[in-house]
Amino acid sequence: MNGAFLNAAFFDQAVLGITPILLAALAGTLSERVGLFNIALEGQMLVGAFAAVAGDHFTGTLGGGICAAILASTLFASLLGVGSALLRGNDIVIGISLNLLASGLTAFLLRSLFGVSGTFSDSRMPGLPRLHIPGVSELPLIGRALGEQNPLVYLSWLLVALTGIFLARTVWGLRIRGIGEQFDAAVSLGAKATRYRILVTLVGGALCGLAGLQLALGSLTLFSENMTAGRGWIAVAAVMLGRARPLAVAAACILFGVSDALGLRLQGEGLPNQVTDSAPYVVTLIALVVAGIRQRIDARRVVI
Repeated sequence: MNGAFLNAAFFDQAVLGITPILLAALAGTLSERVGLFNIALEGQMLVGAFAAVAGDHFTGTLGGGICAAILASTLFASLLGVGSALLRGNDIVIGISLNLLASGLTAFLLRSLFGVSGTFSDSRMPGLPRLHIPGVSELPLIGRALGEQNPLVYLSWLLVALTGIFLARTVWGLRIRGIGEQFDAAVSLGAKATRYRILVTLVGGALCGLAGLQLALGSLTLFSENMTAGRGWIAVAAVMLGRARPLAVAAACILFGVSDALGLRLQGEGLPNQVTDSAPYVVTLIALVVAGIRQRIDARRVVI
């Protein structure tokens, strides 16, 4: 690879690709720690992306889009919280159902509210502004990627640190981990496990709303049917690969975000889009195979 291949645009695209996956993966991490396997991240992100564009368009303000994305995704996530934590339904069945519901619902609302199918865009809608960090933005190659991003990119990494501190150093975080590891024991000790699971699911919904906001208003102001394009599933894989540890999950998200940017770059070099679009999913499969092998090795060591 020459210097023209790994240019400033490549690193900028990688950072933008990491952000929505990272925010959704943090939601999945919290759910995993409280004992709920959240595979509805894809649907929650998609609802958040649609609500961000709808709120931005109808209010004419970025604040309206932000509030709509967070509120809609949180309400959508409440279906998982109530169905799984309160009604004791199967996490996987409910999650798959919500993903299918989100796909159909957003496509229906796109036609009903905007009278179009496929994609809706409006150049008058305000998107997320890019900040300028003096000194950092002047760095070669990575200056734009690190020093000229929208606030949500920086917030996502701050949330990684806060999530790690919350789970390891606070009473509520320790209770969440206890509920996830030994549900019946936590209940016997007086922990309101059901309430914790619902609250964590709602927080995860808000994070997925921010992930959808980044997709819809982060670089382009538009909504396209199924625009999440499997990023929610990649976030689930990142949680599994990182074993629901915030820093390890973030590292997995970097891997997947860079592979996504690499696929786009290869497409620009003339490779068929069918090949380049598969790059992040191939990396995901390889990573999961490696994680599975590592778990088997660890299990054998415990037995020995």
